[in-house]
Amino acid sequence: MHKPLLLRDVAIGLTGRRADVRVEEGRIAAVEPTGTATAGTVTEGVEVIDARGGTLLPGLVDAHVHMLQWSTVRQRISVAQARSAAHAVELLVAAQGPPGDTGLLAGAHYNETFWRVPPHKDLLDRAFPDRPVAVFSNDLHAVWLNSEALTLVGREHPTGVLIEDDAMAVTAALPAPEVATSDGWVLDATDAAAARGVTAIADYEYADTVTDWTRRLAIRPPSTRVRCVIARFLLDSAIERGLRTGAEVDGSAGLLTVGPLKVFLDGSLNTRTAFCHDPYPGDFPDDEYPGEQLITEDALRELVERAATHGISPALHAIGDAANKLALDVLAGAENARIEHAQLLASGDVARFAELGITAGVQPAHAPDDRDVADRYWPGRTEHAFAYADLLKAGTRLEFGSDAPVAPLDPWDGIASAVTRTDDGRPPWHPEQSLPLPAALAASTGGRTTVDVGDPADLVITGRDLRDLPPDELRDMPIVATILGGRVTHGG
Repeated sequence: MHKPLLLRDVAIGLTGRRADVRVEEGRIAAVEPTGTATAGTVTEGVEVIDARGGTLLPGLVDAHVHMLQWSTVRQRISVAQARSAAHAVELLVAAQGPPGDTGLLAGAHYNETFWRVPPHKDLLDRAFPDRPVAVFSNDLHAVWLNSEALTLVGREHPTGVLIEDDAMAVTAALPAPEVATSDGWVLDATDAAAARGVTAIADYEYADTVTDWTRRLAIRPPSTRVRCVIARFLLDSAIERGLRTGAEVDGSAGLLTVGPLKVFLDGSLNTRTAFCHDPYPGDFPDDEYPGEQLITEDALRELVERAATHGISPALHAIGDAANKLALDVLAGAENARIEHAQLLASGDVARFAELGITAGVQPAHAPDDRDVADRYWPGRTEHAFAYADLLKAGTRLEFGSDAPVAPLDPWDGIASAVTRTDDGRPPWHPEQSLPLPAALAASTGGRTTVDVGDPADLVITGRDLRDLPPDELRDMPIVATILGGRVTHGG
């Protein structure tokens, strides 16, 4: 057990109350008036953290992360600022490292929505005739390869740009670092998460997350708790192993729990594969393309019911309004069900989340990131896009995530986006869907914004009193300390 802690002069949540807080044996042992614990009365062996009026909150939760991909993307070359496909290639050339390297060159964060000329393997081939190159889209639903990379994965393709299932298959086939290396990257990424106040993540990696995290735990404890989400292709294996949503993973001392079953219903907005009631405007010859439904209703019902029979709750990926309707239809009567993303909703479906008791796992940073794309591909419907205020008003439980690496693993980025509906100098986008700070904090902490005696000591202390903080300063929130089960994982 870790040494006792004294958190001196903290502001308790948004209450305005200031106190000294004692932590013992992984829980809050006392909340006392500020100044009660003076220097002369601090017991030897107690670690003291002086908050100087910073806010004490329950630890932040990122409820949707792709942890291996996030840690890997941190090693890739970003082309997020590329103004065209040719510009993206220029950025890759400039950052490729020493000449003579013939290993896979990986780029990240391309977004072709406003490029006049779409990406093509020929552009990469001219710049990298002898080196495999793979550039991953910002939403991870597409990958752009040159001919060398296509050869590497045993594929032929006319453009080198693969989407959805093909993109996922190619990603899995590309050379990967040694497991020991990638495990180190992932554990380091939990340290980076703790530095932003995170004490728990839900890992939606399309892999055997229970096995992967059990292996990593043997290396060292991660700096966050981890919910190990079950990929659809591993459902049979999870059932055979007796995995149940919410159960502690054996031998993990509470650091690892089993998450829900993840099932894709559609694609994404940026790749125009989100499944919608209305077709995408002018981007396809017949003008009647509504996106992609990736699973039939019958097959989805069978999956959800089979999982439920074995204690595994569903988490359905749904971006477009038609996908969300399908998800709501199938989840009626399901327990502890989630819909992940819920980006575009038909007006009649908003109230159904609360009526059916379905949690909306949403990513507020996507709203300002995708505002221009949404205006282009969902014209006339964006009042129902990223509709967090409407969902909250209807009584829906909201849980915030980042969807890292689509957005950074930083809850303050999501909180700021939810409150301000912008992340640049432009006016807020659909400000009627902005959330008040208490609601945004609650969606980032598992539902609570205050702490009390007996609570688990998964905590964060910010460097600012949040009550009077200007909303445009939320994104750069300084973190004094992060505490996980009484263990200081950052600061202190």
